[in-house]
This record gives sequence, C-alpha cells and structure tokens, in this order.
Amino acid sequence: MAGYLLRRLLLVIPTLFGIIAINFVVVQFAPGGPVEQMVAELKGHGEGATARISGGGSETSTPGAYRGARGLDPNLVVDIKRMFGFDKPAPERFAIMLGQYLRFDFGRSFFRDQSVLRLIGQKLPVSISLGLWSTLLVYLVSIPLGIAKAVRDGSSFDIATSALVLIGYAVPGFLFAILLVVLFAGGSFLQIFPLRGLTSLGSENWSWPARILDYFWHMVLPILALVVGGFASLTMLTKNCFMEEIRKQYVVTARAKGASEQRILYRHVFRNAMLLIIAGFPAAFIGILFSSALLVEIVFSLDGMGLLGFESAIRRDYPVMFGTLYIFTLLGLVMQIIGDLMYTLVDPRIDFEARK
Repeated sequence: MAGYLLRRLLLVIPTLFGIIAINFVVVQFAPGGPVEQMVAELKGHGEGATARISGGGSETSTPGAYRGARGLDPNLVVDIKRMFGFDKPAPERFAIMLGQYLRFDFGRSFFRDQSVLRLIGQKLPVSISLGLWSTLLVYLVSIPLGIAKAVRDGSSFDIATSALVLIGYAVPGFLFAILLVVLFAGGSFLQIFPLRGLTSLGSENWSWPARILDYFWHMVLPILALVVGGFASLTMLTKNCFMEEIRKQYVVTARAKGASEQRILYRHVFRNAMLLIIAGFPAAFIGILFSSALLVEIVFSLDGMGLLGFESAIRRDYPVMFGTLYIFTLLGLVMQIIGDLMYTLVDPRIDFEARK
C-alpha cells in the first residue's frame, strides 16, 4: 500500500502541471484581460485614475479631464503592462508562476490590495464548512432512504419516494436556492431566515452558544439547497447497491440457516453494499464543493471560494483565478487518494498494490 500511495502522490505533480498549463494557455486567448480592463477604467475615470499608475509626474493635461476621446499615453500603457507583469513573454510568465506556486506563493491580487494566499485563507473555511455539512446531511438522508427503498422495492413507499428523487434530479440546487429565498428569506412571503452571509451584525460580541446558533441559522437555507440538489443520485446508488447484494447467494444461504432479516441486512449486506458509498464520500464532498456550492454561494452572498473565483473570473484577476484553481485541483487530487484509502478501511481485502 505504501508503494501505491507514493505513486499516487508523485502523480499529483504532473497532473497539477498539466491542468495549470492548459488553463494558462486558454487564458492567453481570452479577450478583455486585466490590462484592457485597467485601460478602460482609466479612460472612464480620467486623470485621477491615471495618477495611481503614473505617479502623477508624467501627465501634463488638465486635472480631471476626460481622456476617453483622446486615448492614453502609450508610455502609460507600458507602465500598466509592467505593473501586471505582462511586459514579459508568456513562457517566461508561466515559468515564474510555476516557481512561485511550488513555494505556495500565489502573488497578489490585481484588483484587491491583498495577497492571494490571504484571500484564499479567508474564503476557504466558508466553502469547506458549506460543502462538509451538506455532504454529511446528504449521506444521512440518502443512505437510510436508499436502504428503505431497496427493502420495500416496488411498494407504495418506493413509488412515492421515487417521485421525490425525480424532483431532486430535475431541480438544480441553485434554482431551489432561489425558491427558498422567495419563500423564507423575505423574497415575497416569509422572513424567517437571513438572506446573506454567515453571521449577524454585531454577533462577534455575543456569547459562544449564541454565535454557534446564529451560524447554523444562516446555514439552513444554503445547506438545504445543496442537500436537495445532491441526495437523489446517492439515494438511487444506495438502493441499487443493496438490491444487488440482497440477490446474492450468501444472502440466500444466511436465510436458509435461519438468520433474521435484520441480521442479514445489517451484518452481511450492509458492509458489502456500503463499500462504494462510503468510499465515495471524498468525491461527493469535492463534487458539492466544486460545482453546486458555487452558484449557491452567489445566491446567498456567502463570501467563499466560489464567489471569489466568480468575481475574479469576471474581473480577469489572474493571480486569484490561478491560485484558486491550484488549491481546488490539489484538494481534489488529495481527496481522491483519501477515497482510495477509505476503500481499504471499509474492506481490508482490497489491495491496490496487487493490481496489475
């Protein structure tokens, strides 16, 4: 197992390199980069905005004059490119970026006066807490429901819950989030839950129990939106896994020996059927964190990694874009390795080292 883990860890390096390289090349062809955005901003705000690039010493026109019709001084555009690092060719910029990323130095944001690592440190706990609580609740709902559907396959209970599962498949998490806002966050009906953020104003002065309750009060609607959007597939996976195990010969043998249905289900079937489901927990967590949480964070104005990445992509804040991509990719690769470890913990008979 140690050799397998070592190979997987070494594979992380070329995988990270490939993903960063592909996205770097794609970004080079994207229009409206940070230089163009800064030039457009300077044209719209005149001399006051120009002063923070040129230092106020290279301009001789009337202060406050609108420059959009006349364009900008070419020397100023050169200064802007130098400020953003675009005075160097793309291969050199990529090599410098890789060297910095090996030291976990992601540089500074183009449009925020903070380092990228500090920004990620501020936003990552929000996204991780949202993804972790949502994944746990998805499992707590889906596993019992899937087992009950497998045991009662074809019954009225199975048919009725299948309708709920179908709704979960059909309604995206972010659309359900909008519905929750309309119904329970003051959109058009009730004002029960807060609309944005994870804390109430002034909560830093409250007692710890009050702050914890306030945190969960803010998390109710975002987590509910993610759970409804994510429980359907896991429920059906659980049902299918249990139904497949129930039909196997060892279950027939256990029944012939007089074992009770509860003993067969939870002593024999459960361990074999739950292998894929439990070991898939890291992948499920990453899936919720990467995809569903992004739009839910935007709907509920949660200041997490999803909202940070969205705003950075809109503004072409490349250091933040690539920094968040690097962290997300590294986290996803590590969680995949943890998933393999969970396979061996759930069923020690699995030996990745013995695979050809």
